[in-house]
Amino acid sequence: MSHIEPAAPVIRKFVEILFADLGRDTVSSILSKSEWPRETRTPEYFASLESQQAPQVYAKLQLALRTYYGRGARGTLMRLGAKLWEPLLADLPFAAKAQAGLLRSLPKSMRRKPALEMLAGMIGAKRGDVSVHSLDLDLLLVDSASPATIEQKDHMPICYVNQGLTRECLFWATGEEHDIEERACKAMGSNQCEFKITIGGK
Repeated sequence: MSHIEPAAPVIRKFVEILFADLGRDTVSSILSKSEWPRETRTPEYFASLESQQAPQVYAKLQLALRTYYGRGARGTLMRLGAKLWEPLLADLPFAAKAQAGLLRSLPKSMRRKPALEMLAGMIGAKRGDVSVHSLDLDLLLVDSASPATIEQKDHMPICYVNQGLTRECLFWATGEEHDIEERACKAMGSNQCEFKITIGGK
């Protein structure tokens, strides 16, 4: 049995957090309303996915949650995304954890970009999938893979999990809340998903 690997631990951890946060019965009910077969509504099903299946199933899982929660989906998915940060941080190799500790010893103004670069390494399946760029005083996180958008079409950005995860990463690094806007999304036809982090004079 091969476990979820692409987009690395993010998909696996998201499923664990989802079932722990909402409860098995609630998740099963949500998936039932989206007409998922009964045998696919369990944590065991997600844990047993073949690697190549995982991103597509991850996208469909988030679609089911957006459909169920409607206007409330953004807040729910951002909250679940924020809960991803600590487990992903805990799973870092020892050397990367040491680097993360050094990062928080830097002056606050110098922590944001390296924190986002660390996050990019966590959520990208391979080097270059996710990158960080400077925009004058602000920053831009670019996700060219974005598994949550696979086979998805929408009139608005849908990457709420990554938005919540990015916000929590920056809060961990600086102790401050940041305004994060997904200004381009592959689900809307863009070539990549782009998250603008407004820093201004912080």
